[in-house]
Amino acid sequence: MVQPAGGLNRAGTRGRGATPSAGFPAPRARQVGARQARPRQAGARRPRARVLLLFLAPAFVLYTGFVVYPLLTALEYSLFDWRGTARGGFVGLGNFAELLTTYPADQQLGRAVAHNAAFFAGTMLVQNTLGLTFAVLLHRSRRFKRLFQTAYTLPYLVSPLVVGYLWTLILNPVFGPVNTLLRSIGLESLALPWLGDPGTALPVVVLVNAWQWVGFPMLLFAAALGGIPDEYADAARVDGATSWQAFRHVTLPLLVPAIGTVSVLTFIGNFNIFGLVYAMGGSTGNPAGATDVLGLLFYRTAFQSGSVNSIGQSSALAVLMFIVIFGVSLGATAYLRRRTRDLT
Repeated sequence: MVQPAGGLNRAGTRGRGATPSAGFPAPRARQVGARQARPRQAGARRPRARVLLLFLAPAFVLYTGFVVYPLLTALEYSLFDWRGTARGGFVGLGNFAELLTTYPADQQLGRAVAHNAAFFAGTMLVQNTLGLTFAVLLHRSRRFKRLFQTAYTLPYLVSPLVVGYLWTLILNPVFGPVNTLLRSIGLESLALPWLGDPGTALPVVVLVNAWQWVGFPMLLFAAALGGIPDEYADAARVDGATSWQAFRHVTLPLLVPAIGTVSVLTFIGNFNIFGLVYAMGGSTGNPAGATDVLGLLFYRTAFQSGSVNSIGQSSALAVLMFIVIFGVSLGATAYLRRRTRDLT
């Protein structure tokens, strides 16, 4: 039966679904009130600025004390003349000019930069290729996945100095197990002085460095592969693509952000390398400077050069290293961000 216009039933009372006198239904009023209450609840859940500062303060203090302050100190030291530990007058870019034009620093600097570049190229080729290969294989296979991930990542948890000294013993030409094994299987011609030959020393150190750090890119690539839906590769196979074609044209382009991150971190690590090459080639980059890098050159300039102005020159070298590493990393990051935006 049709209700009266006033919303009253026969008994003269309002029905269950009748509208109030204000002209808005009761459920609608409750919805409006709930919507108005939501922003207050969301705002109440946001952490206050004091809480954020409390959690960020320890990291900020550590970063400032161990990164920012040494960088600013090195920049300041590089602009002054030094007589031992006594600071002299302001020389501006004089220490930089002396470092780039004075023998033997000028020749050693170019050689060290070339070795760092070769170190980066070789590590990128070996370490990241193997890391991507292992990540793909472990992503497709579930058996013993955790075991192999742990085995591949354990070496980079060990100090590079320890790794370098261990591999120096392993590659010893007299009693090292590598040459002993080669002689025992009739390959005595391949039992070389691996770290004593200028032609083999740098490639061997690159391979040892790649062996130590192969687990790091493997973990990053594995995480990136886990974020790619399997439907993409399945759709490519339905269209007739082989497994390699699906990986080449579907999976690999989606890994560009991870590859970019690994490349930048590899560049930073290899242009800062010191402990491994120091353990395997000494402070002079033996044999005959074949493994000399910027880290070793900085160490010699600061502590073994015998120069009166060693603080000024070593600080200038540290600033140059920072400018090169920071500039290249910044440019590479900007380029990779553009590539990532193009993919999306």
